[in-house]
Amino acid sequence: MTVVHPDTAGPGRSRPDPVNLWFCPNDDLAPEIAATLASYWLDENEQEVAGRFLFERDRRQYLVAHALVRRVLALETGIPEAEAVIWRSSRGRPFLQTPAGGLPRGTDTLDFNLSHANAYNLLGVSRGLRIGVDVERLDRGERGLDNIIATFSPEEQHWIGEAAPGRPRSRRALRLWTLKEAYSKARGLGLGLPFDSFAFTLAEDRGVLAFRPPTDDLAARWRFLEIEPAAEVLAAVAVEVDAGHPPAVHLHHGFPWGRAAPRRLVLPETAGV
Repeated sequence: MTVVHPDTAGPGRSRPDPVNLWFCPNDDLAPEIAATLASYWLDENEQEVAGRFLFERDRRQYLVAHALVRRVLALETGIPEAEAVIWRSSRGRPFLQTPAGGLPRGTDTLDFNLSHANAYNLLGVSRGLRIGVDVERLDRGERGLDNIIATFSPEEQHWIGEAAPGRPRSRRALRLWTLKEAYSKARGLGLGLPFDSFAFTLAEDRGVLAFRPPTDDLAARWRFLEIEPAAEVLAAVAVEVDAGHPPAVHLHHGFPWGRAAPRRLVLPETAGV
C-alpha cells in the first residue's frame, strides 16, 4: 500500500473529506458483547433477520457486521446507533436515511457499503459520492472459481489462464472478483450488472492499471484500491471521485470503540481503456 502525502491540494483547493474504511475481524468483538450491542442497536427487521440463522457462526457474523455499521455511522454522523434509519433499495443496497434538517455533522449525504466473508468484515464510508467494497479469503480454495471466472470478460479470462494452477490462478481470479463486486455495489446494481460488460487490467502484484467501464459509464468517474488487510484476505474498494479532488483513504482496523489513528492511503489514478 502507498502512504499518502500530507493533506495539500494546491493553492486555493481544499481536499475533500477522506474515505473511511473499517476492517473488523469477528474475533475483535466477543460473542456476548456482539449480542448485547445488537439487542440495543439493531432495528426490528435486523433483529428478525438475526434470529433466522440456523448456525451460530452465521448469526455471529451478522451481529458483528451490523453492529459495526451502526457504530461507524454514529461516529461519522453523530446519530446514535439505535436511531439510525437504514433502508434498502429494490436491489438490496443499504442507505442511511437523512434526517429532516440534514445530518448532525453538516454533511448532506453519506454513502456506505458493507462486505463480509468468513469472519471478516469491511465497511466503507464516503461523503457525497458512491462507494463499494468487497472482501474475500484466499484460503477458500478453488470452490466455485470456475463458475466465477466464466462470468468475466474474455481478456480477463485469458489473463487468469496465464497463471499457474492453484494459488496463483486463484489469486488472480479473486482479485478481479473483489474489484468487480466493489464496482457493481458502488453502482447499486449488484449482480444485475453483467461482469463481462466491464473489465480491469491489473498489475502483477497489486493495483488497477486500466478500467474499461460498461457502455453507460465513464472510467474517469472511478478510482480503485486493492488492499490485503490481514493474511490470506483480499479486499477491493471502488470510489466515485471528482477527478480534480481525489480523497485520501483512511484504513481503520478493529471494532471502533474509539478513533485510533488509521493507516492513510491514496487512491491511485486509473487509465481508461
